[in-house]
Amino acid sequence: MRISARNQIKGKVVEVTKGATTSHVRVDIGGGQIVTSAITNEAVDELTLKKGDNVIAVIKASDVMIAVN
Repeated sequence: MRISARNQIKGKVVEVTKGATTSHVRVDIGGGQIVTSAITNEAVDELTLKKGDNVIAVIKASDVMIAVN
């Protein structure tokens, strides 16, 4: 696979939770960090995603927000 996005992080699926239309896919990217992606159930099925799969989290952000207390 070739993709222009530069924010690519390798990880392992630790949980897939399906909702009515959307699934939450939790990916362990190492160092105790988990990234959660919300994707359609159809995408989960097409990718045959399941716990233990090695994946690449591709992050596209047009905005980066910073907050302080």
